[in-house]
Amino acid sequence: MSDARPAPGTEMIFQWRKWDGSPHWRHECVYLGADEWGDWIGQPAGWPSARPGAAYIAETPNVTLVPRQPDFALTVNRDHPKGMRVYIDIGWDVRWSDDPLLAVGIDMDLDVVRVDGPRGIWVDDRDEWAEHIVQYGYPAEIITRLEALALDLEQRVRDQTAPFDDATPDLWLDRLDALHLAPRLGT
Repeated sequence: MSDARPAPGTEMIFQWRKWDGSPHWRHECVYLGADEWGDWIGQPAGWPSARPGAAYIAETPNVTLVPRQPDFALTVNRDHPKGMRVYIDIGWDVRWSDDPLLAVGIDMDLDVVRVDGPRGIWVDDRDEWAEHIVQYGYPAEIITRLEALALDLEQRVRDQTAPFDDATPDLWLDRLDALHLAPRLGT
């Protein structure tokens, strides 16, 4: 793992894998900078994400925190049409690779979601988590740790504790917007 980071505004990739090493989501992003919580990367509206069998183009700008704690990544959307404000991927070994243009992590299925609207805040994908515990043979200590983490993060989102509040990621969303990066529709 490298301590090197690209200059703010530099294009980079965030690459998720599954526990068995198979590829998962690959997000085209830009490095924004760091604060006390970790490193922030942004994905402008119109930039792509893909995984085997699926792809999408970001409808609205979003920022992702790659925290110093390597077991989650916090993504916050601005003005998402479905009200999706916060999406926390519970992960494993979320970190910078030896390549300063590549952040990586193992997606561990559980997610904490906050939708602005009646649905509110919840831990998502418990069914996928249960299936993958069997399929991938997650170790018992990891299961216990990540289930507790999901509940802790859910509460922190409810409590609006930084960086899970609105003000902290909004600063980074403003920095992303200030870059005026063009959409990449069709890439």
